[in-house]
Amino acid sequence: MSEVRVRFAPSPTGSLHIGNARTALFNWLFARRHGGRLVLRIEDTDQERSRPEFEAAIVEDLKWLGLQWDEGPDVGGRAGPYRQSERLASYRTAVERLLEEGKAYYCFCSPAALEAQRRERLARGLPPRYDGRCRALASQEVAGRLRSGEAAAVRFVMLQDRIQVHDLVKGDVEFLGSDLDDFVILRADRAPSYNFAAAMDDCRMEITHVVRGDDHLTNTPRQMAVAWALGWEPPRFAHVPLIHGVDGTPLSKRHGAVTLAEHRAAASLLPEGLVNYLALLGWSPPSGMDEVMDLQNLSRHFALDRVSRSPARFDAERLAWFNRQHLRRASV
Repeated sequence: MSEVRVRFAPSPTGSLHIGNARTALFNWLFARRHGGRLVLRIEDTDQERSRPEFEAAIVEDLKWLGLQWDEGPDVGGRAGPYRQSERLASYRTAVERLLEEGKAYYCFCSPAALEAQRRERLARGLPPRYDGRCRALASQEVAGRLRSGEAAAVRFVMLQDRIQVHDLVKGDVEFLGSDLDDFVILRADRAPSYNFAAAMDDCRMEITHVVRGDDHLTNTPRQMAVAWALGWEPPRFAHVPLIHGVDGTPLSKRHGAVTLAEHRAAASLLPEGLVNYLALLGWSPPSGMDEVMDLQNLSRHFALDRVSRSPARFDAERLAWFNRQHLRRASV
């Protein structure tokens, strides 16, 4: 295996959720297990919601957990810059290339028109997807509308073939490209979409493995198609199960603390206890091993083939038990 390169790519639009903290932990453990590198990438293209204070809080939360990254906005590295807002020119250059090669096209549909399309398809019992009407516009009409200053997004011409994802947790998952619409890669405000920017950055940063929550599984065929269109080989993917509450529903405020900041505020909670518990939410150590482990022991044994395909359940009492074990081991 070539050098393992993984990334944790939070959006600085709020506090770090406990599920995202576990994703960061799994990436750190995988990188350390294989002698690889962890990249911290800040996905801040949402200019309205992204805030420097949120980025600073995320960095502080991760360091409190004991996680250190090898490349990132604060430590540099060969694949920078590590904030997407500092990479906008490269996204736009790539979009221009796709337009020239006929792999993308301008879309002039307004939000109201898109909503009307969605409702029409739902009324006919069809999935609510873009119908591709702007793909058929003549080049002269497109040029004229652009010259007149009409707002336009850019859409990717989605592959119609079968796309197979060899997922390292879920196994082989197959998508029909014909079931996926031509998605936006550059919005009318000239900001890149998530799927386009993430796919480009993963390839340009030479990310070998993308370890993330399985709510991103449906994004994967789109990101793979973008990579292929630009002449790159996509990374390998591992989609880990989401974290639910004890009642089996997605973890939310009604289950108690859901952000890392809220857990940090509990004066009696050690980061070692939280890290230990998070590692075991969806991953099981080899049989016969003591469940109470520090980061170094966890990294020696972590493997994706022992990650469950089923959602993990966050139990505050179980967390308290792990915390007590680490409190007993701590020095006075």
